[in-house]
Amino acid sequence: MQDSQLVDPFGRRITYLRLSVTDRCDFRCTYCMSEDMVFAPRAQILTLEELYAVADAFISLGVRRIRVTGGEPLVRKGLPSLLARLGAREELEDLAITTNGSQLHSMATTLREAGVKRLNISLDSLKPERFAEFTRRDKLDQVLDGIEAARQAGFKRIKINSVIQKGRNDDEVADLVAFAVARGLDISFIEEMPLGSVSSHQREITFCSSEEVRERIEQRYQLVRSNHATGGPSRYWQVAGSETQVGFISPHSNNFCGSCNRVRVTAEGKLVLCLGDEGALDLKSLIRRHPGDSERLRDALMTALQLKPEKHHFRTNEQVQVVRFMSMTGG
Repeated sequence: MQDSQLVDPFGRRITYLRLSVTDRCDFRCTYCMSEDMVFAPRAQILTLEELYAVADAFISLGVRRIRVTGGEPLVRKGLPSLLARLGAREELEDLAITTNGSQLHSMATTLREAGVKRLNISLDSLKPERFAEFTRRDKLDQVLDGIEAARQAGFKRIKINSVIQKGRNDDEVADLVAFAVARGLDISFIEEMPLGSVSSHQREITFCSSEEVRERIEQRYQLVRSNHATGGPSRYWQVAGSETQVGFISPHSNNFCGSCNRVRVTAEGKLVLCLGDEGALDLKSLIRRHPGDSERLRDALMTALQLKPEKHHFRTNEQVQVVRFMSMTGG
């Protein structure tokens, strides 16, 4: 298969697109957005046709993996039609979704039939009161039902994503692994990223490194190095005696920028070249000024890649390096 034509100044080929379809969400996770979020007017959000045009341009340039994100992507009306078009693209090796799981109880089968191969489901606590504190919504049972519905729908891989914070949910690390092992799921533990200003906690105090998380897991389970890869930034270990892969996403303690193969497009059509950088290219204006001009769009993408920075500069102190919230960027 032809190599990607999207090459940055550091020789990294871009083969992975994270495509946000909405900035809206039915949760208000404390590390992701504020309680009183102001969402973009609908006219500023890319239409389903525009989202497909962006994806099509990336695919034609060699992108082989697309992850649909939000906000919460499953609240986007008409999403299955977009997924079905993407799922029909033979060039794509992987079509995945990151979701909070709240809508999976009714949508899992539809997503599978549309061609989605993998799901990442956010789950930071198995305790109802704590879950409600993290998400500002009392919907743990709904998410657990959604996870079970996804299992029954027959997805190739289902992975739990957990953001671990010291003194808030680090005591649940082993229990979350046990939850995954019992259901044949994978799980990734994520160091919180300093995106947007939060008031619920002090990131400098609650930061919990991947090494600390792994030490907690190894108090109960044996972990074996794994070659498992999904095209994302996780470094994987396998729980001995099970099929469960445990991933660690470590933007602070184990920088993964050297092998970065991805870019993001926000729901408003901004091409974000690096999660830790404010710079972005406005694809929406280009698409709406020149509808149907796929060659112009491809040229813009290739030119923009020359501005991709070598690495991010995340820090764990109180200074916010990137003003936008994760929900605005795409998970």
